[in-house]
Amino acid sequence: MTLRSCLYRGNIMHRRLRPTTHRFRYRAFWLLLDLDEMHLLASRLRLFSCNRFNLFAFHDADHGDGSATPLRLQAERCLMQAGIDIAGGPIQLFCMPRTLGYDFNPLSLYFCHRHDGQLAAVIYEVHNTFGERHAYVASVAADTGTIRHDCGKAFYVSPFMSMDLSYHFRLNQPDEHFGLGISASSGGETVLGACLTASRHELSDQALLSSFAAIPLVTIKVILAIHWEALRLWLKGLRLHGRPQSSPHAITTVPPSPQHRIDSHAL
Repeated sequence: MTLRSCLYRGNIMHRRLRPTTHRFRYRAFWLLLDLDEMHLLASRLRLFSCNRFNLFAFHDADHGDGSATPLRLQAERCLMQAGIDIAGGPIQLFCMPRTLGYDFNPLSLYFCHRHDGQLAAVIYEVHNTFGERHAYVASVAADTGTIRHDCGKAFYVSPFMSMDLSYHFRLNQPDEHFGLGISASSGGETVLGACLTASRHELSDQALLSSFAAIPLVTIKVILAIHWEALRLWLKGLRLHGRPQSSPHAITTVPPSPQHRIDSHAL
């Protein structure tokens, strides 16, 4: 049986434009995991486990609402709340694996397909450093090439970013290459842009080991980078925005958006 799950290696770049400029870039790798293949992956790979310790692992509680409810069922409930029915089609999760027991994903992406393989929706699951999560659920047009979504910010992420922002997502379906661009704007002006680019590799023990050798402790690297860049922003004099009370709604349904061009200077 050929696995649909695979590994991606690439780079992440962030660029802040206002009220001061700030930019950083780092290497990382991710897994694209078919949620129906989890136990098969764990049985085939020595360096990857499902819901138990290993060099790399996937724990259901690291995603969704953190409960014991199967993650696929949780994703389907999110879709149904947004009026999307994939009728049992495959769901693939793009995320960083838990590494030596530690997990942190600033953003995880669920690619939700109908039974015929057509992409029906994307779930953008945002994680902040306070242990909270929020899902933006967005449908995908059947004839789309580049996928674009717009929505208002509904979840507190960074103390250096206000809540009065709009997000603009641009991405392609994961294939030999995967690209994701996100910009945040306020009053029609771009405040921040982020870009992820990655290339596909077979998911094997050898690929996992070489990824660990090239980029060790990737999830720890990400959380350290977040705090290091926060310190740099604070030293640049950026003011802090208070953390609002969390919304009781962990899901935001993204309305269909007209096609538009994202500010290329932010990406």
